[in-house]
Amino acid sequence: MRAVLQRVTRASVRVEGEVVGEIKAGVLVLLGIARDDTRVDALYLVEKIAALRIFEDAEGRMNLSVAETGGALLVVSQFTLYGDARRGRRPSWFEAAAPEVAAPLYEFFVGEARKTLQGRVETGSFRRMMEVELTNDGPVTILLDSRKQF
Repeated sequence: MRAVLQRVTRASVRVEGEVVGEIKAGVLVLLGIARDDTRVDALYLVEKIAALRIFEDAEGRMNLSVAETGGALLVVSQFTLYGDARRGRRPSWFEAAAPEVAAPLYEFFVGEARKTLQGRVETGSFRRMMEVELTNDGPVTILLDSRKQF
């Protein structure tokens, strides 16, 4: 499972012009699910994201987590994080999970994140064309992989 985290002052997702998820300060999580991912991968990333110290403390050092600041998550499914563009000009999606595999893992991830952050989690719409809008704070962007490939 892969995630691109962006520390934001605000973020929202629209589907067909309607806002379906919106947060103020927190983290936008673009979440990609591989075909062989399990709940173990989801739990690892939920715990890592909730505890990752990417918010500034009173001294201006990145020393606080989203959990400690009371911030929120906006979780957006992003199968394209598993696009392999090493060969040719068209990415291969071979490593990305099929929707029937990815959807339950995505919902599990969101549910565990809601438990961890006391409900402060919004989402996009799985398998829908979405417009994501954000104001990156810093900017701070972090890449995570449950297999620790980077």
